[in-house]
Amino acid sequence: MLRVLFIGAYIAVTVYCIADAVQHPDQDPYGLPRWAWVAIILLFPYLGAGVWLFLKFSRRSGGTRPRSAGPIAPDDDPDYLRWLREQERRRKSSGEA
Repeated sequence: MLRVLFIGAYIAVTVYCIADAVQHPDQDPYGLPRWAWVAIILLFPYLGAGVWLFLKFSRRSGGTRPRSAGPIAPDDDPDYLRWLREQERRRKSSGEA
């Protein structure tokens, strides 16, 4: 029964890591081409998948695309907030409640 658990865990982790490597946004995730990662994950049971998972979760910004410098939501946009304050000021000065 324990052997089946190890085999099932290997298959699950391997499938997850291969799918993650193939769908990674960078052409060369973590310094190697995608095909090399797939080969490492398949050829080195547990070790290849372990290295992939370690690199994925240890380097948050190392292998992913950097976030854009622009605002994330409208309430984070200074121009939008300035426009809202101007609208509120105009509404108050015109006597609307």
